[in-house]
Amino acid sequence: MKTAHIFNFSVAFADTDLQGIMYHGRYVEVAERARTNWSKDIVVPDDDFGFIIRELNIKYKSPLKLGDDFIVETQPIKIGAASMVVEQKFVKGETICAIMNITIAYLGSDMRPMAIPETIINALT
Repeated sequence: MKTAHIFNFSVAFADTDLQGIMYHGRYVEVAERARTNWSKDIVVPDDDFGFIIRELNIKYKSPLKLGDDFIVETQPIKIGAASMVVEQKFVKGETICAIMNITIAYLGSDMRPMAIPETIINALT
């Protein structure tokens, strides 16, 4: 597999709750931005629908706070025939603040699971 894709982010006031801690729901939004950035060079064939999220799990380990600069490391950790698991780590310095595991299914134009095209697998590995 390729090395992890790095996405930089800074916690702004709008990302926080009243205590200045990054709101738990914002992790999902930031992760989506990081995955979009990671996958922007992947070309889905015109006759396929593409990827959708099937399952998402987050483990919060250490809070991110207003003004914190951190990175999101995105990397596929398991690629199956019609789905893959992507791990995203929220890292501030040497501290892993959260780990997200996302199962992503690949769909054809009929909205049914289908094999991930070899060109996409090659781009990811």
